[in-house]
Amino acid sequence: MSGPYLIRGSVSLPEAELMWRFSRSSGPGGQHVNTSDSQVELRFDLAKTEALPEVWKARALERLASRLVDGVVTVRSSEHRSQWRNRETAAVRLAALLAEATAPPPKPRRPTRIPRGINERRLREKKARSDTKRGRTGRDWG
Repeated sequence: MSGPYLIRGSVSLPEAELMWRFSRSSGPGGQHVNTSDSQVELRFDLAKTEALPEVWKARALERLASRLVDGVVTVRSSEHRSQWRNRETAAVRLAALLAEATAPPPKPRRPTRIPRGINERRLREKKARSDTKRGRTGRDWG
């Protein structure tokens, strides 16, 4: 593996808490995939981890509830021929998933008022258009 996978800030995926499983892949590789375990399944026990701050953990458990089985999140990868590249892909995908799940909620939008000058200009233009249209009717040009 190419090192720690950052989730956010200085928090990274702890190598000791990652559980790897390998199996035969149905992805690319021709006859090679029939003999090698290149598919990777990466499991991370989100409920029991000590690597994440409690606030992040609670947020992630809530947001990933539909993906969790007994508090464990699972990521699979079989896009590549080699097990090593599938391991990299799965770890990066898990880190991205956790980064998104632990992100703070967006700040609520404060509605802004329309400036008085802009509103007055809009009403002036509306009145002018109304006068123009009113001037088109009711005249006998003949």
